[in-house]
Amino acid sequence: MSDYQAFIGHIHKKTGLDLSLYKEVQMKRRLTSLRNKRGYGTFQDYFSAINSDQQLLQEFLDKVTINVSEFYRNPTRWKVLEDKILPSFQKEKRKIKIWSAACSTGEEPYTLAIIANQLWDLKDIEIIATDIDPNVLARARQGIYNARALQEVPPAIKKKYFHQEGETFKVDEKLRNAITFKHHNLLADSYPNNVDLIVCRNVLIYFTEDAKNQIYHNFNKSLANNGVFFVGSTEQIFSPEKYGFKVLDTFFYGKI
Repeated sequence: MSDYQAFIGHIHKKTGLDLSLYKEVQMKRRLTSLRNKRGYGTFQDYFSAINSDQQLLQEFLDKVTINVSEFYRNPTRWKVLEDKILPSFQKEKRKIKIWSAACSTGEEPYTLAIIANQLWDLKDIEIIATDIDPNVLARARQGIYNARALQEVPPAIKKKYFHQEGETFKVDEKLRNAITFKHHNLLADSYPNNVDLIVCRNVLIYFTEDAKNQIYHNFNKSLANNGVFFVGSTEQIFSPEKYGFKVLDTFFYGKI
């Protein structure tokens, strides 16, 4: 067994995070860079350090979980959600249930709440926002962002849903109350039930094909009848029917 294979076995036992389900070349390169930066010559030595130093462990977790986000990321896709996907739900549903999977620092679920609030009262919107990294969940719960994260937010929306505090912007408390943030491992934990819309963007590209197959099937089971799955701009599903989906629009898939 290689030094790296032994390392990912130790990490799995310690954290529940199975790195063997991520693309090895990309993950190994990222972790080798981090290991070398901290001055360890082998993954065995690096794990020994992680195992006894909480700060090193947290740095490691931050590195392996992908946390790049902003409000209305890829605006044209959000426009499709706003103009086509959500109105189709509103015709049939007095309430809506949304899951933002791998939500990172919270920009995505807050964007979802803002868009859904154009069609439903906040009390009728249930958003579950999950991530494997407790650090980013803590930041998401705070709902405090710099100006760069809000660069795609229309001025009227920014004025309605955010309060400027010095150099930062804080999400309005009413919006935050529509969202429940939870720790969740897509490869190990049970999935929510009867979800109308699942949003999981720019995350699955890091998983192996076997892991993606498992996740796609689980997302399909998690969706309610006529539910919709919204993926990232690099994650088009080429045989959606294999997982029980049909194409609704670019990067949007309906449950068959």
